[in-house]
Amino acid sequence: MKKKIEFHVHTIASKDSMNMRLPIMLICKLKKINCLAITDHNEIKFALKNKEYFKKHNIDVIVGEEIFTSEGEIIGLFLSEKIEPNLTAKDTISAIKKQGGLVYIPHPYDLKREKTVIKEETLEKIKNDVDFIEKSNGRNIEKNFSIQQNLIAEKLNLRKIVGSDAHTLYELGRNYCLVDDYSKEYLKENIELATFVEKKCLKIAHFNTKVVKFIKLIGNGDINGIVRIVRRKITRRK
Repeated sequence: MKKKIEFHVHTIASKDSMNMRLPIMLICKLKKINCLAITDHNEIKFALKNKEYFKKHNIDVIVGEEIFTSEGEIIGLFLSEKIEPNLTAKDTISAIKKQGGLVYIPHPYDLKREKTVIKEETLEKIKNDVDFIEKSNGRNIEKNFSIQQNLIAEKLNLRKIVGSDAHTLYELGRNYCLVDDYSKEYLKENIELATFVEKKCLKIAHFNTKVVKFIKLIGNGDINGIVRIVRRKITRRK
């Protein structure tokens, strides 16, 4: 029987998520999720700290990190140490490989999140070191984004994966992979035989994360961050 694994999941350790371990665990049990790849923004502390907690509830955790590089975001899977952001894509991949991790490219096409997307010209340069690339992302607000992501994956001949990108509890269990084995040793060959389950983006989730991000900025007293968001909103309205 194939096992359900959900890649690219965010928690309260991310700047734009409030997902905490108890409700995450309960949703996983309800939706029969066997494994979570927790990939917080530039952080691995939640995944490391709570890996055993989830294991006690028969849920495996892959410790990952969604790392912001100078050229867009790259995910590292099976990490043991945090990788610092703002390195080049090449240096970030080297840091992932140094830990024996796997390299995963999230949302390779998304016109709404261009700052976080690794451009195709960069992908061409690093493709030999990439283990997985998202053929679709649970937060794609337009169908064409998934179409383009799949085309990029095929053009580069990379292993396809479905990423949840869940920042809220109600996104969990909507976009996942069904595999025979998700251990690091066999994940690559099993992903090639995986069944992908994909559902449309819940657009309200994007609004939810914006609110959470703003609340966290206030809580942290980050006046500069608040001013940047307000200025951006004003500029867009003009």
